[in-house]
Amino acid sequence: MNPLRQLSLDQLRQRTSMKWRHYPEDVLPVWVAEMDVLLAEPVARAITDAVALGDTGYPCGTAYAEALAEFAKSRWDWAPAVERTAIVPDVMLGVVEMFRLVSHRDAPVVVNCPVYPPFYQFVESLGRTVVEAPLDEAHRIDFTALRDAFTRAGKGAVYLLCSPHNPTGTVHTEAELAEVARLAREHGVRVVADEIHAPITTAKFVPYLSVADDGLSLMSASKAWNLAGLKAALAIAGPAAAEDLKRLPEEVSHGPSHVGILAHTAALRHGGDWLDALLAGLDENRRLLADLLAAQLPGVRWTPGQGTYLAWLDCRGLGLGDDPGKVFLQKGRVALNSGIPFGTCGKGFVRMNLATSPEIITEAVRRMASAR
Repeated sequence: MNPLRQLSLDQLRQRTSMKWRHYPEDVLPVWVAEMDVLLAEPVARAITDAVALGDTGYPCGTAYAEALAEFAKSRWDWAPAVERTAIVPDVMLGVVEMFRLVSHRDAPVVVNCPVYPPFYQFVESLGRTVVEAPLDEAHRIDFTALRDAFTRAGKGAVYLLCSPHNPTGTVHTEAELAEVARLAREHGVRVVADEIHAPITTAKFVPYLSVADDGLSLMSASKAWNLAGLKAALAIAGPAAAEDLKRLPEEVSHGPSHVGILAHTAALRHGGDWLDALLAGLDENRRLLADLLAAQLPGVRWTPGQGTYLAWLDCRGLGLGDDPGKVFLQKGRVALNSGIPFGTCGKGFVRMNLATSPEIITEAVRRMASAR
């Protein structure tokens, strides 16, 4: 069964999470990265079994890392070494800890805009400078821009790589990632990869550590199985970065939720069939959105991505100004993510969440069209 077709709008409005409670009830939310799905049965069972046992203490062991290694081997023909992993509270807090391990406290951080807004927020909260290397017009890494950004950032900087890329859905190729690794070594830049969307791809996903032995990666089951409220992630080191990861403070491992780790482990070990059904449903939704935009909003340009469940919509042709999301919200009562927080490349864009029912996508586009 398609997981995206199981819940009605009335059922979804009973939820108390950010997606469904941030805006008034007359607003249709297709913004923040929550999926409108029921939990995969093996995940729900792992949680309810833990509650039945009162198994809600502190996390212990390497089951999560072992499950990720098994999943990665099966899906990507690559398996991280369990001994080169560490549990962290979530991906972005893990990113912050990796920065601290491999760079000085004021080292700049290079990002590819447009990119996930917390990249800017977390970097700036650390008192560091963001150096942008814009993607090209096809939403792929522009290596001339990246080389220039590395030069401006200087030796000792960090490159925070988003792979697959949020919000564009770009899935970087092996050749692209190998060139990233080469340029980073040439400029003395360390690479930290946010690979949280790795399971949600229609193209071949290439783990950054499969092409670079000195990188650090953050992975989690949270995006692919809708577990954002059950905090847990894994930091993974390439062989040449193993000593860096060993310096991770022991108290960082106290942050993840034990029940979260049980849920993420169950997702990776037993949630493959559910994930495949989700991927098929997302592909249907991409086709639906393309048809709806062509019929009702032909001024919107969109290149469907091969990863994530997000759509990066170029609304500059609609004449709605730098922040079309504000117009869609005020006049159409539909909530999307404004493109502006995604960096200097985001003006005139919005991000839409496709992890919902076809009916909600259809209504969202209708409301967007009514707002022109």
